[in-house]
Amino acid sequence: MTTKAGTTVPEPVPTPATPAARPAPWVRTRLRATPLAALLMAALALVTAFLAAAFPRLSDRGADAALREFTHNLGVNATSFSATGATLSDDTAGQLDTARDRLTREIGRQIPLSPVGEVYGTRVKRDHGLFNRGLTRLSDSTPPMLDLLYVHGLRDKVTLTAGTWPGVTAGGAPLPIAISEKAAEAIGIKLGDVLDNGEDGVGPVRTSVVGLYRVNDSQDPFWEDLGCPSRACLAGGPDTLHWRTTGFVGGESLGALSNWGSVGQNFWRVPIETGALRVDQLDHTRDIVNSFIAGRGASALPALTNRPEMHVNSMLPEVFTRATVRYQAAAPLGAIGPAGVAGVAAVVLCLAAALTADRRSGEIKLLQARGGSRTGVLLRLLGEGAVTVVPAAVLGSALAVVLLPTPRWGNAVLTALVATLLAVLAFPVRASMIMSKPRAAAGRRRLVGELCVLAATAAAVAEVRRRGVAAPGAGIDPLLVLTPLLLAVTGGMVLARLQPFLVGRLSALAGRGRGVVGFLGLARAARGSTAGRRPSVLPLLALLIAVTTTGFGATVLDTVDNSRMRAARIASSGDSSVAIPTYGTLPEEFVKAAGELPGVRAATGAWVETQATFIGGDHDSTKVVLIAAEPKAYAEIARTLGVGEFDPAKLAAAPGGRDTPVPALFSRDLAKRLATGPARVHLPGGSDLRTTAAGIVSATPALAQPDQSFVVVSADAAGERIAEFKKMNKWFAVGDIDPGAVRSLLLERGVNKISGYVKMLSDEAAAAGKGAFGLPPGYTVHSSQEEAAALAADPLQRSAGRLFWYAAFASGGFALLAVLLTLVRAAPERTALLARLRTMGLRPRQGLALIITETLPQTLTAAVGGGLVALAAVGLIGSAINLSALVGARVDDELLPSPAPVLLPTAGLALVVCLAVVLETAISGRRQIATELRAGESP
Repeated sequence: MTTKAGTTVPEPVPTPATPAARPAPWVRTRLRATPLAALLMAALALVTAFLAAAFPRLSDRGADAALREFTHNLGVNATSFSATGATLSDDTAGQLDTARDRLTREIGRQIPLSPVGEVYGTRVKRDHGLFNRGLTRLSDSTPPMLDLLYVHGLRDKVTLTAGTWPGVTAGGAPLPIAISEKAAEAIGIKLGDVLDNGEDGVGPVRTSVVGLYRVNDSQDPFWEDLGCPSRACLAGGPDTLHWRTTGFVGGESLGALSNWGSVGQNFWRVPIETGALRVDQLDHTRDIVNSFIAGRGASALPALTNRPEMHVNSMLPEVFTRATVRYQAAAPLGAIGPAGVAGVAAVVLCLAAALTADRRSGEIKLLQARGGSRTGVLLRLLGEGAVTVVPAAVLGSALAVVLLPTPRWGNAVLTALVATLLAVLAFPVRASMIMSKPRAAAGRRRLVGELCVLAATAAAVAEVRRRGVAAPGAGIDPLLVLTPLLLAVTGGMVLARLQPFLVGRLSALAGRGRGVVGFLGLARAARGSTAGRRPSVLPLLALLIAVTTTGFGATVLDTVDNSRMRAARIASSGDSSVAIPTYGTLPEEFVKAAGELPGVRAATGAWVETQATFIGGDHDSTKVVLIAAEPKAYAEIARTLGVGEFDPAKLAAAPGGRDTPVPALFSRDLAKRLATGPARVHLPGGSDLRTTAAGIVSATPALAQPDQSFVVVSADAAGERIAEFKKMNKWFAVGDIDPGAVRSLLLERGVNKISGYVKMLSDEAAAAGKGAFGLPPGYTVHSSQEEAAALAADPLQRSAGRLFWYAAFASGGFALLAVLLTLVRAAPERTALLARLRTMGLRPRQGLALIITETLPQTLTAAVGGGLVALAAVGLIGSAINLSALVGARVDDELLPSPAPVLLPTAGLALVVCLAVVLETAISGRRQIATELRAGESP
């Protein structure tokens, strides 16, 4: 470019435009700025999501395991389909195999089947006698009896010890059979014998023993309901006692088998796979079973199996109904603990969000002041939380699914999703409250919210007390599960209102003393609870919910244990009792020695007559049980058990003749009959015992069933009139008694030398695996300890107990975390205070005492308040809870408040929290104080 003067001016070179710097991503910047806070939040989300997914899976696993163990323990007959059909003249083993295959294929398409215990074949409905001379007869009137079967797969279950397997029956020849070698030895049968089975309308019936076998495993479910295949069994009474056994024919002799018994029956037992049962599918499974019993499946089976008269029956519907009732009765009690965990976890998540929002409130307000929109800021906070929380929650949920396998995952995923959403949304919601303009009516809104919670709690308690637990079939009662949690929340709100006033009063009292530490700590506690500087109500609420739900559950379990022991003592007629058959008596030597066993507090022998008849003044008769016992010892046993307590002096009678009335205690149902005139008790031997009413009681220790009519008299008074009452056939005792010692003593001194019929019954019981500790049949020692252990062995009870303790530990952990979060958030302010006080002469021990004094009121308030709320919850809704499912027996005991079971979790949680405060202050406080004191020094 050239000017007018001729001067050349250089043209400016255009400068390339500098690209605008891109802002750093918000989420990455925030996570890099506070990595520790992000890591801790991820860890909290992981643990919360894991527990949220784990508890439903634990509940499902426990319920399924309880169902499977319950059904398995019932035996194969109770858990099988039983198909029967009339035999046909041309039946063959192959046709039975084909019917079995089609039957199991059709049923197995809808219900998993088990090969264990499966059996099918043909049985004869009528057994025949063995009339050969030389065979063992136990009575002249009845010969040994034989029943015959054909069973598929017999050769796999037994071992042939002599002879051959039964084969084809020649025309007119005896039916070849195989019997047990033990049965042959007992009855006197030899290999090759032709057995005379009498006549059956068409002529003589005979069988030929061609083989002897030995059963491989007599306890195999295969043998259930197949007669007496492994030995000779006793049958009949003393006058008709005889041997009975079962023989087997080959599949080639099915036609001859029908002729031998005149009435034959084909049968198929098809067990289901109890290990595949699931509680959530139980109703569907029941419908399938009912379909095969009397429905579409039952209509299709005859044509499918080519058995027109096939009929299917099963006890499975009744079994499933019992299992459902048990589960539904125990499920609400098992859900109270996890509900408490959910409440504490929700409070902790809200507390973490509140502490984070309090720490970042300046940042949030600055963003808003610099033009950040409310929606934009909240979306960024939401994204920041999602990046931190969602991966950790997914990992926690996946761990729960992997570590606790179960087919059901819907509830676990739903609860984990709810926990994740709460963890993600808690901080943005709290931040939005910070960004909102403060309103003057905030205190009024809080009061309205608290009144709403109080009204909801009162309504829930009133409804539970009015209607009780939901009816069977309604599933888990949410009202019963949530009521303890609502009571805990209400108690927390009340304590949050009362705590500032109470702590302030304590602070004023401490200010009158000479020390300054207590006053300063209590003053800071009172000020911190009302100044709104940190969310102190939430830690209080977390602690209180944890203590309340744990104390409530501990009370339930403690009451269950006591009720179970009481039920066991009543069922055992004391802590230990001995019962013998009606034909026996207990020697005086045994009764005296048993009363001197270690641990026995009170014991008595008694005569119990179960066939007595009560005849009132109206001459009407009633069957009663007559008990003759020593009054003082029997009264002590009744008092100890809390059953039919009475004054023993009322049974004392002056000596008199046979017609002098004897004072007696009568059951309540006989009270009206006594008003009609003098009563007497007629004995089976023909004697009459005249009685006079000494009292009315509702129950008596000798009888476990409260609905039986009974009469109790003094053994001495009754024995003076009827000599039979001087004998004893029962023994009762209370105390810490070893049942093994009682059994040993009974064997040594209580069992008379047995022989004949009794000896044979004893040997029969031992051979059948029914022997009881070597005692003869009918001789039984009952122990409350063993009975209680048997009741407690129910898998449903164990599952509910484990679930409660898992929930208790989880609640305690979350409550401790709430306190630690509060301590960590308040650490900078606390450190600065201690540093300033250190410069003024405060010693380290005094600083620790100051922090404990500041923190202890809230912990003690929550612990004591939670214990009181737990007792109140038990008192308010305890009457609506039926404990029978957890006890294992029908009981009418109510859930009553008891301080002992509440005290342990309350004191334990309070101690753990106090120790955590001390450790946190001792470990981190000293280092932080030193750092604060060196502030401003040159490096």
